[in-house]
Amino acid sequence: MSNVFDELLKFKNQGISAVLVTVVEKTGDGPVEVGKKMVVSEYDVAYGTVGGGALEYNAREHCKEVLKTRKSMMEKYLLSEGKVIKDVKTLPMICGGVVTLFYEYIGFEQNIYVFGGGHVGQALTHILKTLNYHVTVIDERLEVYERFEKADKKYHSVFADFIEKESIKEGSFVVVCTPSHKHDYNVINKILELDLKPKYIGMLCSPKKLKDYIDSTKENFGTDINLKNFYSPIGLDLGGGSPEEIAISITAEIMAIANDKKNHSHMREIQNNITYHYWKD
Repeated sequence: MSNVFDELLKFKNQGISAVLVTVVEKTGDGPVEVGKKMVVSEYDVAYGTVGGGALEYNAREHCKEVLKTRKSMMEKYLLSEGKVIKDVKTLPMICGGVVTLFYEYIGFEQNIYVFGGGHVGQALTHILKTLNYHVTVIDERLEVYERFEKADKKYHSVFADFIEKESIKEGSFVVVCTPSHKHDYNVINKILELDLKPKYIGMLCSPKKLKDYIDSTKENFGTDINLKNFYSPIGLDLGGGSPEEIAISITAEIMAIANDKKNHSHMREIQNNITYHYWKD
């Protein structure tokens, strides 16, 4: 059993989400005893056992759903093919017993990538790490990389090269605040080029920079490019222009999108020029 918890700790330290599956109840015959555990990572790597056979196969498959919803839950299984019990899933087994498994999601609520470790990137990371978020920071400037604090992981890398080498997780949040327009564009375009699927891409920018980026993106990728998950200017309309105030605005926007909250004033939606409404095209 200690091996299960050792592996679970390794997953957490690496920023890998996992599900801890525990046998919490058993009646009748079955291939496992109460208290047995199995941990399954988001990459379908498993340690421990909850009995093998169809029970364990279904448990590992169900872990995939738990990893998507990030919600712990309990499920009951009848180990007797051809029989039916209300609210119990029947498995193709002959044991005849009933086993209840508890699926406990263990991991970070969100994975966030911050491209640029300057004043805004540092302030943002300080705020994000007060929440259950896994924060990865990327910067190619050695002096910025060396003094950066609080990130779960940090990479000294050319910004767009990081995406080529390490990629980003599906459903993650990406904040782009590098020291130059060129680097910002390269990061976002690399995500589009590789057809990666973050839930959110936010870019720190001025209205003029935004127009330049939208024009160049449509030229490079076509006018029907889907930018609905692109938020720029970044953040909610909270006011304030200091790095700390901007960081709070960005964090609030990430929380609103992660929790599917509506009717907030996103900075991208309060621009006067209708051509900025790229997410509606």
